[in-house]
Amino acid sequence: MCLLVVLSRVHADFPLVVAANRDELLERPAVPMTVLRERGPRILGGKDELAGGTWLAVNEHGVVAGLTNRPMPDGRDTTKRSRGDLPLFLAEHTSALVAAAAARDTLVPSDYNPCWLLVGDRTDLFAVDMTGSGAPVITELPPGVHILENRSITAPTPKTAHVRRLLDDIASVPGSALVDRLRAVMSDHQVPDGWLEAVGTDDKGREVPPEVGAPCVHTEKFGTRWSGIVTVPRGSGEAPTVRYADGPPCTVDYADASALWRQAAR
Repeated sequence: MCLLVVLSRVHADFPLVVAANRDELLERPAVPMTVLRERGPRILGGKDELAGGTWLAVNEHGVVAGLTNRPMPDGRDTTKRSRGDLPLFLAEHTSALVAAAAARDTLVPSDYNPCWLLVGDRTDLFAVDMTGSGAPVITELPPGVHILENRSITAPTPKTAHVRRLLDDIASVPGSALVDRLRAVMSDHQVPDGWLEAVGTDDKGREVPPEVGAPCVHTEKFGTRWSGIVTVPRGSGEAPTVRYADGPPCTVDYADASALWRQAAR
């Protein structure tokens, strides 16, 4: 994942809304949406066929967990566990509060290449920092609009500032228009001023193409492979609505994955 937008307790119709773009090598195989766990709880998400993990996991109780990776100039350590296991680990819990506590007590950041996660539900949102050498750093986030890219959530970038401006009035957008509005934001191609200077190089130490600074990324071999919008309703007995685009949202329409909840319940 390279862009994760969370509206936590700011919209009248949905206490939690998550919009995400996954930027990845175009040739890397993935399943855009599937049942990741059939019960206890049921979990939906995309699946990376190379490493077997996911970038965004959603459970039937309304817990949503997403991941972004820290750029590594020397390349990632292939002997470590897949970071894609982490969203699924968090989504296996019945609440974000329980998930955050389990992360603090169970996870060892040095077992993984460095990354950050957000995990939220109807009442709470937490940031999980997996970049240190000790225990994960867990931060409870207040109600508001929170934006995570491939940097710490405590270090705003030109990209996150640009996305925040696009979301300036998002809390007042009617629920019926919310998905279309979020799609427009996640489809935006503007590269904000100062982004390239703030980023530097990629995992291989190469200069980053300027196009990567936009919310929706298009380069020859790398780009926005997937996009998703999750809306969690107020009723605790209602499952989230999960929409996903198997490609960049500027050209690929979102599909509704609701039928997968019924499939998982069989």
